[in-house]
Amino acid sequence: MRPAVGLALLVAAAVLAAGSAQVLARDPVRAAAREGAVVTVDGRVAGDPSPLPAPWPGAPARLRVVVAVDALAVGDGPAVRAAAPVVVLAPAGAPPAGQGDRVRVTGRAVPTAAGEDAAALVLAGGPVLSSAGPAALDRWSQRLRDGVRRQAGGVGGDAGALLPGVAVGSTAGVPDDLRAALRTSGLTHLTAVSGAHFSTVAGLVLALAGAARVPARARAAVALVAGAALLLVVHPVPSVVRAAAMGAVGVLGMLVGRPSRAPAALAAAVVVLLVADPWRARDLGTALSVTATAAVVLLAPALVRRWEGRLGRAAATALAVPVAAQLACGPLVVVVGGGAGLWAVPANLLAAPAVVPATVLGLLTALLDPVAPGVAAVCAHVAGAACWWVAAVARTLAGLPGADVPWVPGTAGAVLLAAAGAGLAGLLLRRR
Repeated sequence: MRPAVGLALLVAAAVLAAGSAQVLARDPVRAAAREGAVVTVDGRVAGDPSPLPAPWPGAPARLRVVVAVDALAVGDGPAVRAAAPVVVLAPAGAPPAGQGDRVRVTGRAVPTAAGEDAAALVLAGGPVLSSAGPAALDRWSQRLRDGVRRQAGGVGGDAGALLPGVAVGSTAGVPDDLRAALRTSGLTHLTAVSGAHFSTVAGLVLALAGAARVPARARAAVALVAGAALLLVVHPVPSVVRAAAMGAVGVLGMLVGRPSRAPAALAAAVVVLLVADPWRARDLGTALSVTATAAVVLLAPALVRRWEGRLGRAAATALAVPVAAQLACGPLVVVVGGGAGLWAVPANLLAAPAVVPATVLGLLTALLDPVAPGVAAVCAHVAGAACWWVAAVARTLAGLPGADVPWVPGTAGAVLLAAAGAGLAGLLLRRR
């Protein structure tokens, strides 16, 4: 017991120390925001710029760009070192800066809500333009993402809109009505790169390495390289970072000869993430990702053992995973204003056969487009067929009665739904 308490205290101290260090690094940016000062920030773009709707009819188009700041100047003063992400709202320019580009932005800094990851909101007077191009790896990543989007344009329709999201997490082309159908039917996670992508890629890489009789330690290293390449291509959003950290812990276990333990890997990944970036503790994407994974590794195996006698192991696993994830994540969805959907589990069961083909062929499309565009087009159309099925399931089930049942909002609704979910889990696990 004492070693466990000591380890818990050590982890808490590491997280607190990391948080304190980051608060100090963000102080110059936050101080300028509190004063509403005009600032000039230098840094790199940390993600794809996203268009925002016009605030009123006839207003100019705007872009939202996240910039990782490394230097800040207030007014005409000298630049000082700072390390903080800021959100820049700027008029749309042509061409805008992309992931990894170095930029210099001038605008008025205003505070963000307490506890948010971004240290300030910068209202820029002009478009965010690149002052220096991205690094070589960022250029390679962008080429692959652009290739998927270009091939998806040839597929068209709902299939073409979903393909970049399923393959590399790029959802800018998903129309609003399809986005709403995915959210209502509980299939939004399929357009966000998550642990399933890393598991699929790692499984394929390990299978190929095993077939080639690669030694175990070398297989682990190859899986680690493949995971790092996937992380670079899809960009480090919360669910991706959590999945990558968990995968890295699993690979480390392979390298040192320790058996894989999913709960321990998840716990280690969460600790690493919080030490690296304590603000992830308030991020909804991270919370949903960790909660769903915890449910899958803790509750789903118990449900599989309960049902496999009647359904068989494969069918029991296919049913247990969405049931566990839905029971665990429902309260978090209610907190942010969502309802309680009744068709999420059937939607995930129906869409599941299309997920792996869409993911694998979508990634092949990205890899082949620079060297063999014709073959990439074939992969894109086959992957598009799988994406079409996902979209059809989402639109059909989102239109059924009970697809989005209103629920008590806020914390009270989350507690009520959590209690109901715990009761249902108890009933599902109960033996006669």
